[in-house]
Amino acid sequence: MATAVGGTTLQILMLSPGYPEEMPYFARALAGVGARVYGVGDRPEHELPGDLRAALTAYLKVDGLGNEAAVVGRVREEAGRYGVRFDRVECLWEPCMYLAAHLRRALGVPGMDLEHTRVFRDKQRMKEVLDAAGIRTPWHARARTKDEVRAAAARAGYPVIVKPIAGAGSTDTWRTDSPADLERALDRLGHVSEVSVEEFVDGDEFTFDTVSIDGRIAYENVAFYRPRPIEEKQHEWISPTATCLRDLEQPELADGLRLGRDVLRALGFGTGFSHMEWYRKPDGEVVFGEIGARPPGARLVHVMNFASDVDLFRGWAEAVVHGRFSQRVERRYNAAIVFKRARGHGRIQRYENLDRLVAELRPWICSVNLLPPGAPRGDWRQTTTSDGYLIVRHPELRTCFEIADRIGRELQIHAG
Repeated sequence: MATAVGGTTLQILMLSPGYPEEMPYFARALAGVGARVYGVGDRPEHELPGDLRAALTAYLKVDGLGNEAAVVGRVREEAGRYGVRFDRVECLWEPCMYLAAHLRRALGVPGMDLEHTRVFRDKQRMKEVLDAAGIRTPWHARARTKDEVRAAAARAGYPVIVKPIAGAGSTDTWRTDSPADLERALDRLGHVSEVSVEEFVDGDEFTFDTVSIDGRIAYENVAFYRPRPIEEKQHEWISPTATCLRDLEQPELADGLRLGRDVLRALGFGTGFSHMEWYRKPDGEVVFGEIGARPPGARLVHVMNFASDVDLFRGWAEAVVHGRFSQRVERRYNAAIVFKRARGHGRIQRYENLDRLVAELRPWICSVNLLPPGAPRGDWRQTTTSDGYLIVRHPELRTCFEIADRIGRELQIHAG
């Protein structure tokens, strides 16, 4: 690590600044608003993007981020050697959030401690806190053995959701409609040590995304998933979409926004990005899903940026470093991201209808980011971005849906 320079510049330790793929945007934004950013990750420095390396004051490569004691020891050793005193430890990737809490304690840095982190990482504890606050959550139970899972499913009644206690997104999340379905899910979850068994809430699924400063919401967003993530993980042919909604004042969202604000207050969220998912049942009831003390993944921050022509990477960084959010948010568009999955196996061969769609929809297309011909196709079960995506926007929600649906239907990617 480099020697610290005096003055009032904030010195920020950022975990895993190069992964996942959105993280370099946040690291560069911290540097862009005047912080010195010290990265810690398990990738060699030369593998980081050049503009990320330029933004980092120093980078410490560790053997693995999962060995929390070893990482804490290395960071303390290097910081002591060069006289670096950190003001904050930032982590926007869920698997490293406990490590961030350990580092804060070891370095004497303010921020989320271990117990507060647990509230956002342990889905059972999360819901217990919200239950105590009177917030509607799905029925839930913690299970460590197959027999405990079976017993919890029997109490909840089918269908039930089984997912990792400390998971992220919809990875290793299974809807089971019968005991036979449950057994198949248990076979796939053998690598997971602890799960949450939950009531399946039938309804539409939305997000509530915020940038907060000392518990005050400075920016908020609602996105609508089509279809629900748990459904798109079951069918390869689907082109999943997530749409950031322009009109947050519509009556259908009022209870969901109130729910999201109540959740942040009950969990004591302070400064940073949060990403919550919630459901609206056919009868109008809103139900909490889960929340992370992090930004959404799968390029949703980019979609929010296009919806309002803002830079939320910088907005988050400014909130963290300066305690303010200075950008004016004007919700001009509904913006949708459409994820594409190739047909066939092997490498990307060709695109069908891409040029025509881009020509016809050019005014409303913000980004085209597809795997190039010759690239190995992605694993659609493991990553939402799959084989690439397009981002579109339009002032009218119905038209935005129609544009996204056209891309979903007409654009085909062929692999072989």
